[in-house]
Amino acid sequence: MDRPSELVPLRYVAIGGRGPEDVVSDARGRVLTGVEDGRILRIDGLTGDAPARVEVLAETGGRPLGLELLPDDALLVCDAELGLLRVDLREGFVRILADSVAGERLRFCSNAVALSDGSICFTVSSRRYPLDQWIGDIVEHTGTGRLLRLAPGSENPEVLLEGLQFANGLALSADESFLAVAETGARRLTRYWLTGPSAGRSEPLAENLPGMPDNIWRGSPDGPIWVSLAGPRIPPLDLLHRTAPAVRGAAARIAVHAPYRPTGGIGVLAVDDQGETVHHLARRRSGFRMVTSVCEADGHLVLGSLWERGIAVCERPAPK
Repeated sequence: MDRPSELVPLRYVAIGGRGPEDVVSDARGRVLTGVEDGRILRIDGLTGDAPARVEVLAETGGRPLGLELLPDDALLVCDAELGLLRVDLREGFVRILADSVAGERLRFCSNAVALSDGSICFTVSSRRYPLDQWIGDIVEHTGTGRLLRLAPGSENPEVLLEGLQFANGLALSADESFLAVAETGARRLTRYWLTGPSAGRSEPLAENLPGMPDNIWRGSPDGPIWVSLAGPRIPPLDLLHRTAPAVRGAAARIAVHAPYRPTGGIGVLAVDDQGETVHHLARRRSGFRMVTSVCEADGHLVLGSLWERGIAVCERPAPK
């Protein structure tokens, strides 16, 4: 992979809450995010000289992670505690769409996309570890992540793909023929075919990424898939993943109780539907850490973080 270009932060915006894990933008350039205390926020005026305006739209009562805007002024929310939710952005009403699959509680929903047929596909990062112990799954390399589909009008998701290494962000291809799924623990994007002769099958889309992919986002069919890199590649972790399950399990038990502090390096990628890198942006030392999401808004890149108490606005590279 070519040497990355410099990721240039322009502005840090405090939002009055910790952990804006996912960020998405609407047609007016406003950014929506969910924070640790369960609130769904909308931030306006990110790129002007005046202070940004933060509005509370709803409270899930859980821990919102991945978001997906719907065309009818509603928002899909993957809540790590409650399951897959739908939020009415006008009234703030929260409805649970699914909270279990085959009798098993959905405990770590991560990201979702809505298909044109009305169905919703979403990921579960781990069936073994909750959000507050996420690092345990990364260390143990459990492969218990899932890709699920909720049909229109149904309350019972079906499993499309399992055995994923910390399934995370989701994005649709331009023609809706496949889903790109981020596997954080494997440093890859996986392609799951929705249509065509390979429908129902999966294959690598982009492998050996320079960091651990988290949420991914696509603003329009003619734009790239933006990939946030929540952490760098860690060679000792790659070696640990090749050891016996008992060794990994013992290491995970230590990891979940050890203090965690993210590195100062941050990065994002943009890839096309062939998995080729369009942009690779990075910064070795940054005051904004653990980038778990990226979106475009008003001609800029906006970064979210599970760690920070705000979002970062950065220069967007020129299209290639």
